[in-house]
Amino acid sequence: MSTKDKSTTESSIAKLIHEEDEDLSGFQVDDGLVLTVFWALAFVVFLQFFTRYVLNNSLGWTEEIARFLLIAVTFLGAVMAVRRESHIAVELAFRWLSRPVRKALQYFIDVVSIVFYGFMGFLCTQVAGRTQQKMVSLNFPKSSIYWFISACFLAMTIYALIVFWRHWRSGSSRLIDPETAKATGPTL
Repeated sequence: MSTKDKSTTESSIAKLIHEEDEDLSGFQVDDGLVLTVFWALAFVVFLQFFTRYVLNNSLGWTEEIARFLLIAVTFLGAVMAVRRESHIAVELAFRWLSRPVRKALQYFIDVVSIVFYGFMGFLCTQVAGRTQQKMVSLNFPKSSIYWFISACFLAMTIYALIVFWRHWRSGSSRLIDPETAKATGPTL
């Protein structure tokens, strides 16, 4: 690779990174909740490491709280991914299908997603209602974790309905028209 090609590549990568850092249009207030829980998780894990390996006197509650914070970050991130339409998708088949078939397949995927999120939320509320245990290290009901996950599935269902409505109204999506989706970015 010549120095000119290398400098052009490096400048385009720097431009891409810089532009992505400044564009916060796709982020909403609920994304801040994910960030807050993530940093709480980082603090608890650091506290666990510090007390165990530096002070040689581990705090008993940090492992359990870290586990539940990891669950919270996972499901809050899933809500964010549904809203931004950034869940993993197999896009290879969409390249070889005709536009009407891609639209029908996108609508099918949207409906299956809505049913899945709603059904999982329903099952999670059933588990939450039947759970009577307390957390091991804290006197806090374990059912609150399941209620939180149910709320996340409810949010995913609502966002999936919004995404489906947007696909239906516009007749397009990032999988149907990948060029258009790249230019406009995620909306909601």
